[in-house]
Amino acid sequence: MPLDNSMTRAATTRPNSYNPETRRVSAVIATPSPVTRRDARGAFHEVLTADTLDLSIAGLPVLDSHNTASVRHQIGRVHAVTIEVDNVVAEIEITSADDAAPIRQRVEDGTVSGVSIGYRVTGWTERNTPQGRVKSPTGWRLTEVTLTSNPADPAARLRHQEESPMPETIETISPQEVETQRRSDIRGLVRSAGLGPELADQLIDQEADMIAAKAAVFDSLEQNRRSAPVVRVHGSNEDPATIRTRQAEALAYRMGGLEELPEASRTYADVSLMDMAREAVERMGTSTRGMSRDEVLHRAAAHGTSDFALTVMDATGKTAMASYRAAESPLKALCRKQTLRDFKTSTAIRLGEMGDLEEMAENGEFTATSRAEEGESINLKTFGRRIDLTRNLIINDDLNLLSDTVRAFGEAAAQTEAAIMVAMLTGNPDMRDGTSVFDVSRGNIGGTAGLPSKATLTENREAMRLRTGTDGKTIIDAPPRYLLVPADLETEAEEILAAIQPGSTADVNPFAGKLNLLVEPRLPSGTWYLFADPARLACLRYAYMSGAEGVQVQRRESWDTLGLSFRGFLDFGAGWLDWRGAQRVATS
Repeated sequence: MPLDNSMTRAATTRPNSYNPETRRVSAVIATPSPVTRRDARGAFHEVLTADTLDLSIAGLPVLDSHNTASVRHQIGRVHAVTIEVDNVVAEIEITSADDAAPIRQRVEDGTVSGVSIGYRVTGWTERNTPQGRVKSPTGWRLTEVTLTSNPADPAARLRHQEESPMPETIETISPQEVETQRRSDIRGLVRSAGLGPELADQLIDQEADMIAAKAAVFDSLEQNRRSAPVVRVHGSNEDPATIRTRQAEALAYRMGGLEELPEASRTYADVSLMDMAREAVERMGTSTRGMSRDEVLHRAAAHGTSDFALTVMDATGKTAMASYRAAESPLKALCRKQTLRDFKTSTAIRLGEMGDLEEMAENGEFTATSRAEEGESINLKTFGRRIDLTRNLIINDDLNLLSDTVRAFGEAAAQTEAAIMVAMLTGNPDMRDGTSVFDVSRGNIGGTAGLPSKATLTENREAMRLRTGTDGKTIIDAPPRYLLVPADLETEAEEILAAIQPGSTADVNPFAGKLNLLVEPRLPSGTWYLFADPARLACLRYAYMSGAEGVQVQRRESWDTLGLSFRGFLDFGAGWLDWRGAQRVATS
């Protein structure tokens, strides 16, 4: 594992789903299971949330026990990462190299007992519970998956072929085994970093965990680096995947795709695109002495697994994703998010209301009831554009032009999503029952036209409170949580939702702090909406292809421009789920 500010967690494993023909194995690599960590304020429980994970995995390595001292310790790669409920699942492909045969055998026979991840967190949310502080990331991304013997997350593991994703039983490890493994891991970490054994003894005596040990090793290496003379070299004995990751971070930072450059990547902050291409060719074992720039670029771009091509693709992907997230439509807050495995039509199953419980019959039986009914359907569609990274742009190191173009990818993807959802909302399509979403017969159109006010909000809130379920009699009680308005009603909406200091009871604003305001400038004027909390009753949904959330960037060699071509694409679909949690009101 790179000796930087990355974090790791690991988990006990058992015999698995390894396929010897493809050398692939499925693993639950992260779950919401709390892991105890420490910060400046003391111990806390870390809970990883799958919905905040950045699913980009370009170049993501599989390592042997977090070791990056040699390329031989990279034992595979991550083929795909998906989200299943609250768990992060990876498909791992073990290398076919001869020196990895013992590892493949251990994976196949179940001897390997742990799987771990390395990851970086961009921010935290924190809450207090009776069990102590709990911190969850507001955003995080994987830096590695590793096979390890030092478990931390017992709910994640390599999968059985015949089992469900979650284990029924969890193996435990004795405290003595944990302590022995801690000492061994610390000594191995210090030794692989080329530092003296006295540091390992000091860390063991301080009862440091692996996070603290890695931080101490990193600090020692940084201190040694600062005191050493600065020498620029074209080449490195480091893991190519590590170099690629750090170069991609440096490029993304220069293009505005990262707000802060990790310390470990600062070495590449001033390295030009041309120099990166030259170093990539040399890492493939080819000397660039005497090569023209055109030949270097051709070799760097043409090779199917070129570090240079993957580095630029990773950097452009980060930059496109940053602009995409900044431009996302507020309508997403109203939706339920899903992932789909393919482009086939997906139909939701909507549950009807059960009604009241019934008294048990004299024979001790209960009356059977059926709740499921077929709901609304959506399917994914693909949208995309292409750009070229030309020879001139690479030679001139014109990252401003590349950044502007790539950021346009992300903004275009966000605009595409917004246009689809706005059309879905304003188009008022027919639902499966043959009636449009907003219809007088449903009672979800405001009876009194007008701007958002105490009177109009009261009338429509009552309508939503008293709305009945599919049986026509059970009150589902789904009050409004969001007030959605076009741009021309933003001020009026802010005024009606503002908290005031009333001078009398009549002046009290009952809606202050009760509704969240959403402003979608793409909505036409003349109409505003109320929506229930989607956690209570979701009316809308949007979906991505599994493992490809948001804008995606791919690359290929460009024959016409002697450079690289990139295409940004989006697999996206949206649709209605239910009408009961929505209310539409006209202004006049």
